[in-house]
Amino acid sequence: MKHTVSEVRLANGARGLLIDVPGATVMSFRFHFRAGNRYVGDKNVYETAHIMEHMAFGANAQFANEHAYEAEFTKNGAYHNAMTSDLSMVYVAECADFEWERILRLQQVAICQPRFKQEELDAEKGNVRSELTGYLNNNGYVLWPKIQQLMGEDVYTFRQRLRLIDNVTLQHIRHHHTLTHTSDNMRFVIAGNLHGRKAHIQRMLEAWELPRGKRFDVPRDELRKAGPTLIRRKEASNLTFGWSMALPRELDDDEDEAMACLNHILTGTMHSRIFGAARKKGLAYGMFSETSTGFYDSGWDFGGQVNLETADKLFDIIAREIRAVLNGEITEEELDAAKSYALGRYQMGAQTVAQISNFYRGRYFGDGFVKDYEHVPDEIRNVSRERMLRTAREFIDANTWVFAGVSSGAKDDIVRINNKLETLFK
Repeated sequence: MKHTVSEVRLANGARGLLIDVPGATVMSFRFHFRAGNRYVGDKNVYETAHIMEHMAFGANAQFANEHAYEAEFTKNGAYHNAMTSDLSMVYVAECADFEWERILRLQQVAICQPRFKQEELDAEKGNVRSELTGYLNNNGYVLWPKIQQLMGEDVYTFRQRLRLIDNVTLQHIRHHHTLTHTSDNMRFVIAGNLHGRKAHIQRMLEAWELPRGKRFDVPRDELRKAGPTLIRRKEASNLTFGWSMALPRELDDDEDEAMACLNHILTGTMHSRIFGAARKKGLAYGMFSETSTGFYDSGWDFGGQVNLETADKLFDIIAREIRAVLNGEITEEELDAAKSYALGRYQMGAQTVAQISNFYRGRYFGDGFVKDYEHVPDEIRNVSRERMLRTAREFIDANTWVFAGVSSGAKDDIVRINNKLETLFK
């Protein structure tokens, strides 16, 4: 879908993107605050941000409770949600074009004028406890927060978080909202048919009842290498694994695109070097690799599930193919195929208003950078084999990594696999 993007900086310190999608019949709203778990000052009440997010659509200045607000918000089919991460709290809404102004005003009252009530806090503690307990049934959710901890990130696992729910009081909730929900800490992305509406939207947002404050800095952790780790669960019927590498700097856009192509070559399809080879031999039903760019560090992760009796053969393939990359054994034909795939996915990635919003919001909410949608094909075409190999080798040279798994097996299984990976760093 054709669209145009403009960044606006409001008088109250808020900043955001207005994305005009001519003829769109849907409006999409995203409001972001640096207000996630890392901004809760006392780790004994670590779940404050998460619980506050659960209370986001409860009682407020206009509605007595969540049921009344929900009935009004959704009466014409509109959707809303909120989510919390280590760093962020994001409020989401989508609605039909004809009711965009009504929905934006309803978001305003929920974000700016909540009336946190004790009965809501008690109920949402129960819902959060149920949510986190449910995550413990998923070995992937058990694994990756532990990997973050092992590498030095100042986060808690879901099991640790469960123990802290009861410590949160209304005072903690209200303090966190006051501290983090300021106009200077707010970023937004609004997408839809904005012709003739931009000035009105800006006036509405400048009238939001949020105090001035500051845009919080992103906390920095000192990442480190850690030894092999087993999370033993007797009910785990296979091995859920994660291999995470860190590079102590941000990747630039060209490097990030190059690594995306490399990950496609390694695990992206049924004919990829690692995943495709494993599927052909019946070793693993699914696995992935991905690269992420943080504020101070970048990550290269491999993960998936494998039966214990085939794990060694899978990791022989992984070690072999990563070593081949380090030795420069990537062909131009493979790179061209990865670029062609990426170009196709790019063209398929802007078919809806929500997809367009998602393209911009992640990077913009992170560091305020406005990606150039039209430039993406050139970025893909410009990926070079040399940049791909150089970036992959830099991850290995950093030697900051951890391998961990969840299984009913023995620690020796994890150590043996770790030793296969260790050979890549020598």
